[in-house]
Amino acid sequence: MEESGSATRKWEDLNTDMLVEIFQTFDISELTSRIAHVCSAWHLACCDPLLWKTLDLSALESTFIKIPQPPYVYVHSQSDKAVTQLLKIALNLSQGSIQTLIFHFNLYLSDEQLTYTAESCPLVKRVVMPAWNRIKETGICRAIKKWRHLESMTMPSIKNPPYLLEEISRNCENFSKLKIMGPFDMHFALPLVTYIPRLKVLSLRCSVIMRDALVTILDNLQDLEVLNISHCILIEARPPPLPQRVVMEIDPFIMNKANRLREFLVCMNDSCVMCQRARSDEGLMRWYQYEEGLWKSDEARSLAL
Repeated sequence: MEESGSATRKWEDLNTDMLVEIFQTFDISELTSRIAHVCSAWHLACCDPLLWKTLDLSALESTFIKIPQPPYVYVHSQSDKAVTQLLKIALNLSQGSIQTLIFHFNLYLSDEQLTYTAESCPLVKRVVMPAWNRIKETGICRAIKKWRHLESMTMPSIKNPPYLLEEISRNCENFSKLKIMGPFDMHFALPLVTYIPRLKVLSLRCSVIMRDALVTILDNLQDLEVLNISHCILIEARPPPLPQRVVMEIDPFIMNKANRLREFLVCMNDSCVMCQRARSDEGLMRWYQYEEGLWKSDEARSLAL
């Protein structure tokens, strides 16, 4: 009791639900800033599943320099240590309750960091993947095997997609949504229709798409409901010696195939800023040049962040 006769209350005496409500306003850096060590009540609140449905690391980028040899980036050791420390704290507090996992496309995780994350998040339903550069095929496969509840993935461009799609097919029976942030050709389309024929939502926005690959998915993904090719560069291959041709509008042949979809999202407009940027970047978007967080946008609502 104070001299005035009014009772004083300590922070640790706050109701746990009230603490959780307060902590829900914190970002990831604040939640992992040792507030869980203040007292047992704060630690209990910091472990509440309500705080950890989503682990959003989309603001976390690696400090790196580009190099000419694989993996084509060198990540500064202090940057790597900081990422590892943050992951350990967050994943320990989450106690396996994370269902949505979001990485920045310029976060260069190692095999060990990705594996540790996957093992700590067995309930993940949605993942936005980091850059692939430092992650080996075995590391990606180990992660996919842990994510048996996975339903949705956003992924950067990948050189060898078949093994990834096959691993998803083997382990993630509820998988139905995919966003690919990179070129889409037959090398991607054929394994996609082979291994994930029940895909329902596909976004290829701001990418280069080969017309024959687009026709392939429209013909073979019979469960597909939503297809987003907004701001894409559509390329038609022609027999030699004719060069490839940029398609300036969707022709009736493709529109007829797409009519069965619930949503066919297209924007190929010279006056559209995003279309202009995609063409300027030749379908390999330099997201770092544009507004912060713009890469998270998607006309397919279930894939937007």
